[in-house]
Amino acid sequence: MDEQQLFELRRALHQIPELGFQEKKTQERLLTEISKLPQTHLEVQTWETGVLVRVQGSNPTETIGYRADIDGLPIKEETGFPFTSQHDGKMHACGHDFHMTIAIGVLSFFASQQPENNLVFVFQPAEEGPGGAKPMLESELFQAWRPDKMIALHIAPEYEVGTIATRPGLLFANTSELFIDFYGKGGHAATPHQANDMVVAASHFVTQLQTIVSRNVSPLDSAVVTIGTISGGTKQNIIAEHARVEGTIRTLSQTSMQQVKERIESLLSGMEVSFSCETKLDYGANYLQVYNHEEETNAFLQYLEDRGDVDVVVCREAMTGEDFGYFLDEIPGLMFWLGVHSEYGLHSSKLDPQEEAISQAVKVLTGYLS
Repeated sequence: MDEQQLFELRRALHQIPELGFQEKKTQERLLTEISKLPQTHLEVQTWETGVLVRVQGSNPTETIGYRADIDGLPIKEETGFPFTSQHDGKMHACGHDFHMTIAIGVLSFFASQQPENNLVFVFQPAEEGPGGAKPMLESELFQAWRPDKMIALHIAPEYEVGTIATRPGLLFANTSELFIDFYGKGGHAATPHQANDMVVAASHFVTQLQTIVSRNVSPLDSAVVTIGTISGGTKQNIIAEHARVEGTIRTLSQTSMQQVKERIESLLSGMEVSFSCETKLDYGANYLQVYNHEEETNAFLQYLEDRGDVDVVVCREAMTGEDFGYFLDEIPGLMFWLGVHSEYGLHSSKLDPQEEAISQAVKVLTGYLS
């Protein structure tokens, strides 16, 4: 595929963002694009709303997997693009339209020029939630085509086009969603002594949460506990019988993740006693850390240095979450950041990654996988 064809595909995919395990139009478009390629040494299978493509090598000694996530986010787009999302309230605000397009570009190269080793292209659903990597990894189809090593990328708005960043070891954090409901007794605002106010209870809990990182996590480790939404009540003169908080936990170690969760549960037990209420806790989607294997990562960094046409950055770890960590927990490999230069960051309704990064990534990956 030439550069213009890659841009056109990206824009087409950008218009049809779908949430996790709902990516039916996306799957259909991917299958259409794959069907246009020479099929001589391709095998194509679907899994849920995802797609797997196996490329038979000419003289294989190993199988290399390349993963691209395919789902969008529940965000109303505000980019003003002529190819803006056609699905109201949904947007490819995390660059998965780029990820898919790059994968198709690399696949189209190897469909025409058979690689020496076997390749497996993994178009994975539900990265943004509820998490597609773990069930896909455990599926019979994936295990039948199980790679010996895997690689993936993620766009990075903060880096210029032409930059690739990664590091051996920890790249992305352990993450967990956080949903907590408080149930008490409603009543009239004029008689608070006859009710149990869950807005007050939830507010006290959010304040207490702030002590977890500062007083329960080692200062030599790192953790984030963020409450993104808080809601409760129905009217200004009615004491709320229900309140809900939603947030996220991110840690640089699995030990700290367990410590944070244990502390949250202890705080909630205290809240139930203090405010005569009931609580319900749901951790939602939990993602393992993305831990790059040293041998594979150093070899990739050396490959980039030898190319000489990219700016290579050995970056710091980030509190970003990614379910590619489940693949790397069992299969050696790495993930890297691809610079796309956007004023607006990931998950922004105005994310504007530069398309020139697509063709650059295709060149880098075809060279690496050859």
